[in-house]
Amino acid sequence: MNKIEDLSGMAERYDLIVVGAGPAGLAAAAAASALGLSTLIADENAGPGGQIYRAITTTPVKRRDVLGTAYWEGLKLAKELEVASCDYAPQTVVWSAEATGNGTGEFSETRSFDVGLSKNGKARMVQAKRLILATGALERPFPLPGWTLPGVMTAGAAQIALKASALVPEGRTVLAGSGPLLLLLADQLKRAGANIVAVLETTPKSNIKATLPLLADFLRSNYALSGFKLLAKSHFSLPMRRDVGDLRILGDERVHGISFRCNAREESIDCDHVLLHQGVIPNINMANALGCDLHWDKSIHAWTPTVDDWFESSVAGIGIAGDGAGIAGAPSATIRGQIAAVAAAAALGQIDRATQDKMASLMRAQARRLSRGRRFIDALYRPAQQMLRPSDPSTVICRCEEIQASQIRNIVRELHVQGPNQLKAYLRCGMGPCQGRMCGPSVIELIAEQRGVSVPDVGHIRLRMPVKPITLEEIASMPQSDAAKNAVMR
Repeated sequence: MNKIEDLSGMAERYDLIVVGAGPAGLAAAAAASALGLSTLIADENAGPGGQIYRAITTTPVKRRDVLGTAYWEGLKLAKELEVASCDYAPQTVVWSAEATGNGTGEFSETRSFDVGLSKNGKARMVQAKRLILATGALERPFPLPGWTLPGVMTAGAAQIALKASALVPEGRTVLAGSGPLLLLLADQLKRAGANIVAVLETTPKSNIKATLPLLADFLRSNYALSGFKLLAKSHFSLPMRRDVGDLRILGDERVHGISFRCNAREESIDCDHVLLHQGVIPNINMANALGCDLHWDKSIHAWTPTVDDWFESSVAGIGIAGDGAGIAGAPSATIRGQIAAVAAAAALGQIDRATQDKMASLMRAQARRLSRGRRFIDALYRPAQQMLRPSDPSTVICRCEEIQASQIRNIVRELHVQGPNQLKAYLRCGMGPCQGRMCGPSVIELIAEQRGVSVPDVGHIRLRMPVKPITLEEIASMPQSDAAKNAVMR
């Protein structure tokens, strides 16, 4: 591995650029370089691992039982990257990508992608014959009254602080929401010394009925043992409150408590921190901006990139691997990254089709085995509609533009807004620095509610490059080629 400390250390052109250094990206880069492709893997974090294996090579958390056995499995992927013959660019933002060339869909010396990267206040364009997007997952937005107060974080943000810096919330801490990560983080924080005073689970009891036909498949899956262990811990060692609703975070200058309904009773708990989580969904922003087809995945209630059996998107030359192509967990993401790399090598003529099929056959069997039981988890933790569509009119939906739920509902109703892209013209939702990551899923829920249609009928926010903020200084630092101008002026 050649670690890129400065953008000038990159080549002008690569066979493959991998975006993201989580399990899928790490596996894809290692496999592609082993197959002879010149490969660059770029990631915004300081070290490899993505979210699930964040800071795997540098974490100050030394007690292995705090983060659990599954976390430390990331060391194997990090070591494979170290010995791979690829370029690795940490703390590097991929903010743009544009297809160029002959336009036929066939790969040649004139068919490539111009990729915009920034690092250390500088930016440049690099060419790649192919891309693999391994952008991972995002936490589903969980808007509720008070969620913008100091002292409120997502569960994922709290886990970042724990893994990267061994930091835990100080004072009385409440976790609220739904999903396996909520229980996992509560257990991790407790082991690390945090004062967990309540875990408020919003998972509807009605979900259990939907899981019954899927139970046998789950019991034969890799998820079963770890899942039952986690449920046992939550039952016996965590202050759980189940089937919770009507959440409201209390405070003026910062959090001082949380109120909720449980068993038809209104209750409140004094606390210093609230950690929110409502499951994860694919991070589709880069795929969306590149024009890759998306479909509505009702099992996870989210828009998801459409890929084929080789994790190829609808856009020639772009593969999408890992949770960015559908939520399936870290072990599955690793295998899917390898399959995408094999497909890239075959497309570029590095291996023939027979070799491609032979290499992928075992990987596909592993992927099928690892996907077993996933439908059970998705059905069990399907979010309650009440949590997706906040009833309090003052709830902030778009944090970038400070747009409240009442404003969205009123505009949709009065001006007959059909979808999120039309709504941009009136309220700018999805046009702030987060580019819809924090508001997009909630905006389409509220539009669907007001129109009386299903969420997929509303559509999704359409994005253009750049997909991440870039400063004028960074733009000015680039050689002013046609590719550089197109990247910021489309």
